[in-house]
Amino acid sequence: MSDLITNKNYKFNPYIYEKKQSIFAGIGVAVVTPFTENDEIDKEAIYKLSNHLFLNGISYVVVQGTTGESSVLNHQEKNLVNSLFIDAFKDRLPLILGMSSNDTRHICDLISRYDFTGFEAIMSVCPYYNKPSQEGIFQHFAKISDISPLPLILYNVPGRTSCDISNNTIIKLSEYNKKIIGIKEASGDPSRVVELRKKINRDFLIISGDDFTMIDAIRNGADGIISVAANAFPSIMSDSYLSLLWEEEKNKPNIIELLPKVDKSNFILNDFFNLIFEEGNPAGIKFALKCLNLCSDKVRLPLTEISNDLKLKISDFISKTIV
Repeated sequence: MSDLITNKNYKFNPYIYEKKQSIFAGIGVAVVTPFTENDEIDKEAIYKLSNHLFLNGISYVVVQGTTGESSVLNHQEKNLVNSLFIDAFKDRLPLILGMSSNDTRHICDLISRYDFTGFEAIMSVCPYYNKPSQEGIFQHFAKISDISPLPLILYNVPGRTSCDISNNTIIKLSEYNKKIIGIKEASGDPSRVVELRKKINRDFLIISGDDFTMIDAIRNGADGIISVAANAFPSIMSDSYLSLLWEEEKNKPNIIELLPKVDKSNFILNDFFNLIFEEGNPAGIKFALKCLNLCSDKVRLPLTEISNDLKLKISDFISKTIV
């Protein structure tokens, strides 16, 4: 197994391991940060949600991503959330810490002073708002990789950053430093995965960042997904990934044969994907988790809870899907 987890006893799906893939292959979850109705960190909900994910086939968890509302957590709250998830997943699942800034000096200084005990990698988004050139993007991530004590996963999400990391820049970064181990590709264009898989080292992780395009991305060479929907339906997402991973193999393990074939046009969660993003993330997924009694649907301004009409649609979907 990977050198990243020496002396650790993580749960690791044998059907992924048989393919000799990374610990960051499969279904990762961009986990929410649960709040109480008093707008405090909900410690009990973090443990409840963590058990839900661990017991239903998740490969790893991303803390402090967009879905975790990291931009509205102060320094003390981030440390508390990190410590709770580290405790909840200790020796069970690998954790990735989201750590980003559009100020290169600031993030390099932060990383140089940070205690990453409990985390296996950093995920960092493309610099937002500044709209740097591709050379600026390259230099930003190069400097982060130079200072980082952990492997680095790039995060491309132009819909939020107004800035796109080109495939050429991704390839250039993968060749610059071996600590840059992958990309969360959330441009919404599966053809980007096709091009990257043809041109980049096979050990470099290409991770889908869009629930909507997961099936096409994996069929075209992605190593899995960092999913929002998997907060609510981890077992469906995990089983679907395994089915896709083995669908071209003639000699499948018996358990894979029992999994349903994934049909893109009629995938069971297609409507759910649309619903949870209809009025913004993570407001939609948090309401879904409330329906599952895992946490409240509290979000922090400038985000607001979803409309009553959408609540009815999500609760109806869940009631029909959970049997």
